[in-house]
Amino acid sequence: MACEAEKKWEIKVSARVRDSSPNQIWPLLQDFFNLNEWLPMLDVCYGVEGMSGQPGCIRYSAVTKISTDGSEEVVTDWALEKLLAIDPVNKSFSYEIVDSNMLGFKSLVETTEPAQVKDAEKGATAVTWTSVANPIEGWTEKGLTEFYGSALQGMAERIEAALSTQGA
Repeated sequence: MACEAEKKWEIKVSARVRDSSPNQIWPLLQDFFNLNEWLPMLDVCYGVEGMSGQPGCIRYSAVTKISTDGSEEVVTDWALEKLLAIDPVNKSFSYEIVDSNMLGFKSLVETTEPAQVKDAEKGATAVTWTSVANPIEGWTEKGLTEFYGSALQGMAERIEAALSTQGA
């Protein structure tokens, strides 16, 4: 039983941002308090403690829905996440969930990093999420990996669009 309780899911997903370099993407990702700008599923994200980009800072992120009668927005899923480490040289950061009702996470440590890849025709950056999480009731490891992959793909598309409008 003890071994089963300690088992963690290890998830790794990547998505490509075409016509980009890690140096172009890093300024967008390193602002720990603006995840909702890049991750389509989040409606809100802001700092609740510390300074963005400083280890120990904490962000609040949430998904909201319109109430059934349309009169108000209701927070349905939320998380408090603490920045553990940030490495501007290698362009990566790690954070952990410290409190959440999102998807049933009890623990999650995630690392995000952009790295240069070469397509056959042009440069691209692969944004990679590596996560270690508790098994989540009602989910499979494969299902969570697919969910993360889809979320990251949406994030990559938003970043790509933002870079193209900047003339990057």
